[in-house]
Amino acid sequence: MCAAHHQKNKYIFSTPLIYAAMIGLGIISGLSDLPFLKETGLLISDLFIKLFKCISLPIISLSIIVTLANYQTDSLMKSVWQRTIKYTFATTLVAALISCFLYILIHPSTVQVNLDAANPKPTSSLGYLGYLSNIIPTNLLSPFLEQQVMGVLLLSIVIGFAVRQIPETEPRETIIRFFRGAHGMFLVMTRWIIKLIPLGLFGFITSTVIQLRSGMDIKGIGQYLMIIVLANLIQGLVILPLWLKSNGIKPFSSMRAMLPALSVAFFSKSSVGTLPVTMNTVEANLKVNPQVSRFVLPLCTSINMNGCAAFIFATVIYLMQSHGIQVSYATMGIWVLVSTIAAIGNAGVPMGCFFLSVSLLSSMNVPITLMGVILPFYGLIDMLETALNVWSDACVTKVVNDKAEGGDGVVGIRPKERSLLNAELG
Repeated sequence: MCAAHHQKNKYIFSTPLIYAAMIGLGIISGLSDLPFLKETGLLISDLFIKLFKCISLPIISLSIIVTLANYQTDSLMKSVWQRTIKYTFATTLVAALISCFLYILIHPSTVQVNLDAANPKPTSSLGYLGYLSNIIPTNLLSPFLEQQVMGVLLLSIVIGFAVRQIPETEPRETIIRFFRGAHGMFLVMTRWIIKLIPLGLFGFITSTVIQLRSGMDIKGIGQYLMIIVLANLIQGLVILPLWLKSNGIKPFSSMRAMLPALSVAFFSKSSVGTLPVTMNTVEANLKVNPQVSRFVLPLCTSINMNGCAAFIFATVIYLMQSHGIQVSYATMGIWVLVSTIAAIGNAGVPMGCFFLSVSLLSSMNVPITLMGVILPFYGLIDMLETALNVWSDACVTKVVNDKAEGGDGVVGIRPKERSLLNAELG
């Protein structure tokens, strides 16, 4: 009975009704002249910004470290792992580049934010020559203390690879367990914050309405959303099929074969939740070797985030420009790379793309009140992104399988090793 009561409360708290109520309350708060209600909304908005800033860089850093350190290069599946990482990085980078190209082409109207009514102005540290000069940290803590995103990403990648290269098994496993435990701890904290998102939405909407009354124009939001949708569609319907075709795989036959998994992904909005269906569909319909699918798909589910990279790029650039920050083509190029790495480091982060975008913006002191306007649309965007991510996972798995498979097993694995691999992967 207690369990049923808990599930009922959890369901009620997560229903769209709560979100609608918080949006309505935020609008009333922003429009009203009641000082207490208005100040409460602004206080909540400020508290959530501080929470995001507190855990943003550590969780992204730990996600990258755990992802890189968890997979050993001396594994029997070394060649499969290397191909998976290579294809994952390439497809995610292309997704970010498409988002960049569409952003330049469409050039969405920026929201005219009244900076005096918004959160504190972004500091001069946003200059990207400054970022480049500080990419090499003076110590391990300085990138986190100084909110240097590029420095954190570089440091995380170096640590992840370094941990994997420790020759002694026991020290290596001890360090990996430490980072995995720290990552799990921050994920628990993140889930607590995510459960309070409706309350944060009240604060963000209050702040946004106050800015609207001060002259903010949000008509450019539609163009921004169009960029994200088009980027996902082009990646899923053009780029990935062309890649399959170039590898001798029939793209649209493969897409039809993956429809059961893509449908579940679209409506569930969870790549992890869809994984059993994805694995079964890939093995049954795409004829992928189970030895490959059971290794590649769980890895892809964690790091292959094509839709996330497109969302992060468009969102960060749009909010930066909306707050008066000059964004050059060189800056966009840097953010294509940052979006790609951040998306790959998205492993296990609840509300992945949205949360990472908010975290990156918060870490750079860019006001995030506009995310409250974007949040009501994010549910639909997330459905499309999840379907794209699962489709990309299937494409990567199929290409890796076709390149690795030879005869009755995996190329480069001797019969004795293959029997060990079969036992290892079940």
